[in-house]
Amino acid sequence: MERDGQRTSIWQATVKPSTVQIDNHSLSANNKYDVVIAGAGITGIVTGLLLQLAGKNVMIAEAHTIGFGTTGGTTAHINTFLDVPYYQIAKNFNEEVATEVAKAVANALALIKQNVNQFNINCEYIEQDGYLYAQDEKQEEELQKIIASCKKVGVEVSSCENIPVPIKFLSAAKFSGQASFHPLTYLFHLADIFSKAGGTILEDCRIIDLEENDKTVTVKTSLDKTFIAKDFIYCTHIPPGTNVLHFMSAPYRSYAMAVKLSDENYPSGLVYDLYNPYHYFRTQEIDGQKYMIAGGEDHKTGHEENTAKCFENLEKYLRENFAIERISYKWSSQYFEPADGLPYIGILPSYKKHVYTATGYGGNGMMYSHIAAKILTGMITGKSSGHEDLFNPARVKPIASFSNVVKEGADVTLNLLKTILPAEKIKGLDEIGNDEAKIINYDGNTIAAYRDEKGHLYMVNPTCTHLGCTVGWNNEEKSWDCPCHGARYNCKGEVLTGPAVKDLERYTQALPVDKQ
Repeated sequence: MERDGQRTSIWQATVKPSTVQIDNHSLSANNKYDVVIAGAGITGIVTGLLLQLAGKNVMIAEAHTIGFGTTGGTTAHINTFLDVPYYQIAKNFNEEVATEVAKAVANALALIKQNVNQFNINCEYIEQDGYLYAQDEKQEEELQKIIASCKKVGVEVSSCENIPVPIKFLSAAKFSGQASFHPLTYLFHLADIFSKAGGTILEDCRIIDLEENDKTVTVKTSLDKTFIAKDFIYCTHIPPGTNVLHFMSAPYRSYAMAVKLSDENYPSGLVYDLYNPYHYFRTQEIDGQKYMIAGGEDHKTGHEENTAKCFENLEKYLRENFAIERISYKWSSQYFEPADGLPYIGILPSYKKHVYTATGYGGNGMMYSHIAAKILTGMITGKSSGHEDLFNPARVKPIASFSNVVKEGADVTLNLLKTILPAEKIKGLDEIGNDEAKIINYDGNTIAAYRDEKGHLYMVNPTCTHLGCTVGWNNEEKSWDCPCHGARYNCKGEVLTGPAVKDLERYTQALPVDKQ
C-alpha cells in the first residue's frame, strides 16, 4: 500500500492483502447517504463502522487509499496516560475535566479491545504495562506531578524500580493496562466489516466543496460526482479549506524506526522518557519476527531544513543505548497539537449542525480516534456518549468572515495552471543535482524545483494553496511541506495531506532540462 511519504513504514510493508470492497462506480440511489465521511484512516473507518452498525447508510470518501495518511505512519501506542499530562489538563480547564478525559480514554481503550475480540481481528493486539522514566532532578519533579495527577483521575499507576530498556534513570512509573497492535491490520479488518455491513468506500475521491442546508449537506468531489448527505464528517486529521481550527492546531512531524536487536533484548512494554521531544520504545512481533519500534525528534512541520538529520539523531541515540543489528524501516508521520491540550471533536466552526470534525489529537491518535468515533456516532444517532461538551470545537470562537473564506477558497478550480518557462534561462537549475531541491527565482517569480534520482526536473509554485505560505522541501519524505498549517505536496505538486485541496501550480518546460 502507499502512504503520504517516500519512506516505508513497518505497517505498510507488512499489512496483508485486503478484501475490502472499493467501489467508485456502483453508488447509492440518487447519490444520497445518511452520512458521508471524508478520510479512510482510523477515525473515519471506526466512526463509519459504528454508524453503519447503528443503522445509518454511510459512505467514506478517501482522497488516496485506505490508511494513506497518519494511520499508516503511527507507532500505535494504546495508552491511558497522555502527551498532555492530566495535571496540565486540570490547569488548562479544571480537575473535573481532567477526570472526564481519563474516563473517555478508558472508554476508547475498551472500544479497541471490544473490536478486536468481537470481530476476531488478528492484529497482534497485546496488553502490557507502560513505563515513564526520569533522568534528572527536573524530570523527577515532572514525573511526580504526572503520577499524582494520574492517581487523582483514576489512572492506575505506581512507582517502580526497573524499566524494560537498558537506559540509566533516576526514577520511573509503571502504568497497568496499556496495549499495542498492528494498526493497519486492525484498520483493514474494520474496513472489510464496514463494507460487508453495507457501507461504501470510495478511494481517489477528494472532497472539494460543501454546502450546508437546513436538513442536508451537498458534497462535491473530485470524481465530478455530487452527493447529498444528512450529515458530513471530516476525519482528515485537519479539515481542509480555511477554518479557525487551523490557527488553533499546530502541525508536527515525528520520526520512527523499526530495528532488529542483536541481543534479542526487546522491551516488554511501552516505554517513554521525559525529554522534550521525548523518545519512546516498544516491541512489535509480525509473522514471528520481533522489532523494536522507537521514535522521537519531533518538530513543527516545515520548520526543519534537514529532515535527514532527525533520522541521524534518532539512530545515534538508539545505537548508544541498544544493540542495533540493523534498521529495517524508518519513516516519519504528521500529527496536530491543539492549543489547549484537548482535541476538537464535534460541529465544525463556521457550520451550523450537519458538518462535523475530529482533529488536534497530538501524539495520542489511537485513543482520541476512538473517542471521536463514539462522540460523533452519539451526536448523529442521538445517543449521547457523555463526552460531547468536553471536546466541543465551539470552545474556540470562530472568526465571522471564515464561512465566506471557505466558500471562496473551495470555488477555486482544481485544474493545474501550466506556465511555459524558458528553462535554459532559469538561473540555478544547473546547480540542482539529482535527488536535490531548491527554491530559485526567475524574472521576479519564485520556483520550487526538484530533480529526481533519474535526473528529471519538477518545477512548482512554492505558494501553498491553503493560505499562501511558502512550502519547504522535506528531503526524507520527498515532499513540499507547508510550515504554517501542515499541507503537504509531492514533487509534482499534488496534494498529499490537507488542509489544502488544490495542487500547487505546476510549471512546464520549453526545453528539456533532465540531466543525463
